[in-house]
Amino acid sequence: MEYFGYIASLLIGIALGLIGGGGSILTVPILVYLFKVTPEDATSYSLFIVGSTALVGSYQHYKLGNLKIGPALVFALPSVVSLLFVRKLILPAIPSALFQLGHLEITKDLLLMIVFAVLMIAASTSMIRRSAAGSEGIGKTNMTRLSLIGFLVGLVTGLLGAGGGFLIIPALLFLAKLPMKQAVGTSLLIISINSLIGFGGDALSGVSIDHMLLGAITAIAILGMLIGTALSRKIDGAALKPIFGWFVLVMGIYIIIKETAVW
Repeated sequence: MEYFGYIASLLIGIALGLIGGGGSILTVPILVYLFKVTPEDATSYSLFIVGSTALVGSYQHYKLGNLKIGPALVFALPSVVSLLFVRKLILPAIPSALFQLGHLEITKDLLLMIVFAVLMIAASTSMIRRSAAGSEGIGKTNMTRLSLIGFLVGLVTGLLGAGGGFLIIPALLFLAKLPMKQAVGTSLLIISINSLIGFGGDALSGVSIDHMLLGAITAIAILGMLIGTALSRKIDGAALKPIFGWFVLVMGIYIIIKETAVW
């Protein structure tokens, strides 16, 4: 299964490179089902993989002039605060065994995977429904709402290890009024800031890490990012979003069925 995992790791970077988000939503399922990492540890691994990959992508976009530092910081600062709050206080406080639901025992790992699957389904619907054209790049940036969305994305990133690109890009389009290419580049910078600081907090807390596995997956995801960024110059990432959305929807439904099946 690990061979499939390494191949799937390419998709993480390709998706981030092409559409500025979505790749992180694949990382935890890949780690859990193909590399047999526990769901809680997978959220830590995901933060490093996604953060490192997004950092490379944001540098590529910086060279193309698609990075807006101001909106990125307005979004990222409250996001980092809520992310660290969840990683340090909320996640460790959740007990390993929660309650029994008929023959199904609800554990912390099961809860994380179910919430993640629900997030995948929600993300897929936003990808399948294309945003209305012509709304971005017009008007004044709404800093207050941008900060609020940043805080909420930090909660999601902290709990599930997902970068939240599917939330960040619409916020940058409609609240920061950025054109699509700048929203994608700026989104990658925000994702890298959130994820790498979150992983740093986990590492300082003593989370057990398989450095060889983490390094290998990250290197492959970064390769995928470079491929995705190159393809983005020839392929319209917005046109691919609905297709990727359907894939994420199927994956989310599969996780719910697999995790709740009682044999």
